[in-house]
Amino acid sequence: MIRKHFAGIAASALALAISAQAFAGTVTTDGADIVVKTKGGLEVATTDKSFGFKIGGRLQADYSQFDGIYTKNGDSADAAYFRRAFLEFSGIAFSDWLYNINYDFSHNSGSADDGYFDEASISYIGFNPAVIKVGRFDPEFGLEKATSSKWVTAPERNAFYDIIDWANGHQNGMGAQVSSTFGDSFYVSAGAFAKDNNDTDGDSNKQANLRGVFAPLHDAGNVLHFGFSAARRDVSDSAVDAQFRSRLGMRGVATTGGNDAGTNGNRVVFAGQSNTTTGLYDNDTALGLEAAWAMGPFSLQGEYMTRELKADTNNALYQDVEAKGGYVQVAYTLTGEARGYKLGKFDALKPANNQIGAWEVFYRFDSISVDDDSTRTPAQTVTLDSGDRDAKVHNLGVNWYANEAVKISATYVKASVDGVTNATGTTAASRTGDDDGDGFIVRAQYAF
Repeated sequence: MIRKHFAGIAASALALAISAQAFAGTVTTDGADIVVKTKGGLEVATTDKSFGFKIGGRLQADYSQFDGIYTKNGDSADAAYFRRAFLEFSGIAFSDWLYNINYDFSHNSGSADDGYFDEASISYIGFNPAVIKVGRFDPEFGLEKATSSKWVTAPERNAFYDIIDWANGHQNGMGAQVSSTFGDSFYVSAGAFAKDNNDTDGDSNKQANLRGVFAPLHDAGNVLHFGFSAARRDVSDSAVDAQFRSRLGMRGVATTGGNDAGTNGNRVVFAGQSNTTTGLYDNDTALGLEAAWAMGPFSLQGEYMTRELKADTNNALYQDVEAKGGYVQVAYTLTGEARGYKLGKFDALKPANNQIGAWEVFYRFDSISVDDDSTRTPAQTVTLDSGDRDAKVHNLGVNWYANEAVKISATYVKASVDGVTNATGTTAASRTGDDDGDGFIVRAQYAF
């Protein structure tokens, strides 16, 4: 029976493709009638919505230039790269089973060993309103992460997300998640994940995530949103990447989608250690609060987050590392359109007039503060000083939504840091490198 239904869909899609090249023809099916949509990709589904599939994707081409803290020598560098080049295939089968496969041709997701998948998952929706999801996908943590990369306001999500990238990134692992809505205003999800780092026994690192949202107002242009997130992973007896580091809003310092700044790119390391030594730390915890308000073309949102990395042994070399920070963002659509919203996340901004498109201006302030009293040989961008190491990032930009598929962005980014520089040195006095930097990013996006 399964083969019969899928064969019917495949045969129908082939017949459609052939008939498109002919002057006349007939399409027949062995079941329910089929509806074909071509706006926003190719979508084929039965009229009863029991079976169907959609082919879509997104292409984001970036160019950026930056200096100061963003490069190791402080001089200007640039980068031209594909931030994302996704081919997306999703669908439904037997009314209750959903599948989603997103492959990243830019190679910014996944790895050569595990495949460059942004997502490969199966979901069961038969227990409405609960959804059970398994496979490779990002754990849920935070409002900006829940919002699709097609519709986040700035080119890069806030700088603190880099500090907790394990909390909302799949790192090539697998997971299972249960989520549900309650009425029109509540959403909750809980997930368990096995990441691809192993401990000394060969057991994968285990992680648990929880997110809850309350949105008493949940329509486009009329949003009031509150949420929280929590994530915890066990890293005992494991060689994991425990660095507290951030690109500070400038992906071009280190990316795999094309040309970046190469060896001169400076991905600022505030604390922690890379995955070279086993058993330095015990567990890792991240917590977050989120809020958003939107009225018409105006929107205001922010998140506050913390991370605590517990040392495996409390010795003179390795102590607990703590971080806190977040962002506040304000955006306004000059042409009057409202940002879309679905329970738990912002959605597409659709222009009312495709001749002039929709024009949006925004400002975001990011903050990072890391406290590390560990004593060790200084690594690049980490001073000998103990205590707080801070960063502040300003993002000012404009987005032009030419139509529902094309978006052009330009953003100016200014970063400043304290307790960290871009120059190496054996003593704090010898670290006389840059502690601030400027950059800009332009992006052309096509989503279908």
